[in-house]
Amino acid sequence: MSKFRIIKDKTANGIMFLITIISLVFVVVMGVGLYLKSAPILTQHSLWELVSSSSWQPFKNNFGFLPFVMGTIWVTFIAILIALPLSLMTAIFLTEYAKKQVKKFVFPALDILASLPSVIYGVWGTIVIVPLISDYIAPKFSTEFSTGYTVLAAGLVLSLMLVPILVSLFVELFSTVSDDLRHAAYSLGATRWQTAKNVVIKKSLPGIFASVVLAISKALGETIAVLMVCGCLPEVPKSILGACYPLPALIANNYGEMLSLPLYESALMFAALLLFVVVIVFNLISRIILKRLEIK
Repeated sequence: MSKFRIIKDKTANGIMFLITIISLVFVVVMGVGLYLKSAPILTQHSLWELVSSSSWQPFKNNFGFLPFVMGTIWVTFIAILIALPLSLMTAIFLTEYAKKQVKKFVFPALDILASLPSVIYGVWGTIVIVPLISDYIAPKFSTEFSTGYTVLAAGLVLSLMLVPILVSLFVELFSTVSDDLRHAAYSLGATRWQTAKNVVIKKSLPGIFASVVLAISKALGETIAVLMVCGCLPEVPKSILGACYPLPALIANNYGEMLSLPLYESALMFAALLLFVVVIVFNLISRIILKRLEIK
């Protein structure tokens, strides 16, 4: 029986190792495929020219990706800036303060929000967020006319998509913190908030960082909801009340037209490659920081 168990263990180990290698191969194949598809535009334009130019005129063979890169950064930054504190405070309330009756109502609601298709968030953004910005926010803070399809609208919609995911992750993290640590803090005279801030959050810091990395990765690649409210203007945003054009929206909005121009398909594939590289590099840097946090 012991030999049979050893064989089963080795077999399971081999299968899992093979699946891991296959997963890594998929990532490499994806990157190589995007690079090969992007090669035509890279032979005619330098990498620096593509990422530093703001001129997007495909009919004149001008492919400047700076507006799309900056639009992606702006929208992602605003989404995380709004979603992170909101999610963190909600998770602390649910784990440290809320009663069981509240949890029974909130947790299923979060699951429903997390599973909603992104197009629903996009529709909600067009009928609520966009008119709110164009009629009330933009006139008070900007002298320029705004249709409401702005960086702020895209960031708000995207933040609402991230909140249920982050709250669920944070709740799981905070729930793993030992109650003995909480009781020790209470015995020293700490309040619930002091315990949450100095014990629960600090103990969960590596997990919080990993969750934020996951949320940023999702935000960088979100397409439909952002496409519906961003304005799709290929210019570098001058403020949060200006229109933008993130990379995923560029790909989704123009992919059907790629055959009309010789380099259009290659340009869109380069946009996908750019997004792929940004996510990979961001995750690698985040992993290094996470390892240092875990060591501390």
